[in-house]
Amino acid sequence: MEETKKRSYKTDFELEKKKNEELVNDLKRLQADFENYKKRVEKEILEFQKLSNHKLMEKLLPILDDFDNTLNHLLKHAKDDTNIQGVKILYDKFKKILFDEGLIPIKSIGEKFDPYKHEVIKKEFHDKEEGIILEEIQKGYMFTDKVIRSSKVKISSGPELKDSSQINGGNKNE
Repeated sequence: MEETKKRSYKTDFELEKKKNEELVNDLKRLQADFENYKKRVEKEILEFQKLSNHKLMEKLLPILDDFDNTLNHLLKHAKDDTNIQGVKILYDKFKKILFDEGLIPIKSIGEKFDPYKHEVIKKEFHDKEEGIILEEIQKGYMFTDKVIRSSKVKISSGPELKDSSQINGGNKNE
């Protein structure tokens, strides 16, 4: 009887040990799941903040444009007005805040046309090669590596051909 009790205790001990290991493994899985959950929630919060900031930047772009146009007009027509310097200071502060938050102007003039960043408004013959941006009609911007407004541009369609002799290299008999 004594030996049966020892086996029973030993068997019970082994069963309890196995249950304990299973519970520890379950706890480790739960802990890993919780860590993954925390990381996922943090990532979702960052994505939500980016989306919110993206929408805010889109809403502020017309104000930035108006500021830019107003300041350019004032500098052309009222150079001696001392209030212009105050407007320029406000404009510079506003631009700095937007740029510090991640707004990036898209480079255009002299660049090669990129359909992901530029929208062609006009083409004209020019000495520059085809597809080179000649003029920026409206400034475009990127925010967090995404275009929020493409630049509206005028591009070169290449040099104008004067007559058919230029097309055939000067030999009209070809």
